[in-house]
Amino acid sequence: VLSHGFWFHSVAENSLRLSVVAEQSNVVSRRGGNATLPCKILRDPSMAPNRKMRIKWTKLTSDYLKEVDVFVAMDYHKRSYGSFHGRVHLHGSSPMDASLVITEITLEDYGKYKCEVIDGLEDGTAVVSLDLEGIVFPYFPRLGRYNLNFYDAERACRDQDAIVASFDQLYDAWQGKLDWCNAGWLSDGTVQYPITTPREPCGGKNTLPGIRDYGLRDKDKNHYDVFCFTSYYKGRFYYLIQPYKLTYDEAVRACQKDGAHIAKVGQMFAAWKLLGYDRCDAGWLADGSVRYPVSRPRRRCSPTEAAVRFNGFPDKKHKLYGVYCFKGQN
Repeated sequence: VLSHGFWFHSVAENSLRLSVVAEQSNVVSRRGGNATLPCKILRDPSMAPNRKMRIKWTKLTSDYLKEVDVFVAMDYHKRSYGSFHGRVHLHGSSPMDASLVITEITLEDYGKYKCEVIDGLEDGTAVVSLDLEGIVFPYFPRLGRYNLNFYDAERACRDQDAIVASFDQLYDAWQGKLDWCNAGWLSDGTVQYPITTPREPCGGKNTLPGIRDYGLRDKDKNHYDVFCFTSYYKGRFYYLIQPYKLTYDEAVRACQKDGAHIAKVGQMFAAWKLLGYDRCDAGWLADGSVRYPVSRPRRRCSPTEAAVRFNGFPDKKHKLYGVYCFKGQN
């Protein structure tokens, strides 16, 4: 190119000497399953082979403020980190395959992962999302509504065999007809709630269906409910057949006597949604609530919709109900 008497030689700077691609940006698995997050290295054949090429996988936190180390490989040196230790390895079908295999997937593995390849002065990255099949459920504890700050909310979900749901998980649940008029924490620190049938107390009758958004809230000082997410489990969820109804303490003991534990709320939602569990008997759960899961609506038994019906938090000492138990697999 001639400009004012000078020649400019335009070169695409180091273009495509090294690039990193993920053939799919989204991989879907389930708790307890395995997944391969794709990452392929495209390298200029004229580049000398480099045994010191470094492959690094990190996980992005839900607010994207930091990255958590997952796995690093350079030549024969390989290292996995934290909760991923012993559960991750490179697929390694070829020297140019940097795909990551995750085994025994946990709820916490859900999220976005970054594959970074460094080869001398060249580098490239790709991002892949790991989605889990599962269910979102709104939750509040015995204390009542709007009693959880963000950290209490995280604990509450964990106690119910779940994690705090992401916005994407809540959005999918809303598309699946989740309608809930109480605001709850999400994993990115925002507070939102899903409405499919607009009505007066829930943003107004004349508003559009959608996810109502309170925005980011103070994680210590603000108190709301929470939206939890859970997935498949290894084990058996069941209603314990007993000759008589039980107080809460009797219910806990009855499950223990049967070689099980009293079931958690997340386990009931997973059994109902993912396995079609259907039972019209109200029973105690670990948090002191009484619920029952109906997947086939019928007269006298959630007649209008499939749902986990909620009977509140009855008096633990004097009210009598059945009990749902959970037997984990070793």
